[in-house]
Amino acid sequence: MSMNDTLATAMSNILNAEKTAKPFCFATPISKMLTKALDIMQEKGYIAGYEVADKGRGGKYKINLNGSINKCGVIKPRFSVTKDEFEKFEKRYMPAKDFGFILISTTKGLMTLEDAREKGLGGRLIAFVY
Repeated sequence: MSMNDTLATAMSNILNAEKTAKPFCFATPISKMLTKALDIMQEKGYIAGYEVADKGRGGKYKINLNGSINKCGVIKPRFSVTKDEFEKFEKRYMPAKDFGFILISTTKGLMTLEDAREKGLGGRLIAFVY
């Protein structure tokens, strides 16, 4: 199985497990970006938590779901955005104001669009969750 985008694979695994009301799902392989994305999803209450289920080659996360994700996915192509363009992409990817979040990769690391706006940073759009 060839995986070019580990985050996209993980997001689709999470979404499929949520749709079938499973209590957890697995995501492989472990990556820094996936770890940070899961941290933010947990912080915002979209997942119950996650743990390393397999430390073997590539590694595997067991993600505990709490049924609060309606949709999640990666944004392709990874649009480059300046802080002035945030609203345009929020309108495109979010169903309503203050509902869900967009992950953006900045020079200061992966963060939500709101955090990037507060810090006055631009970057590349990575994923959305609501």
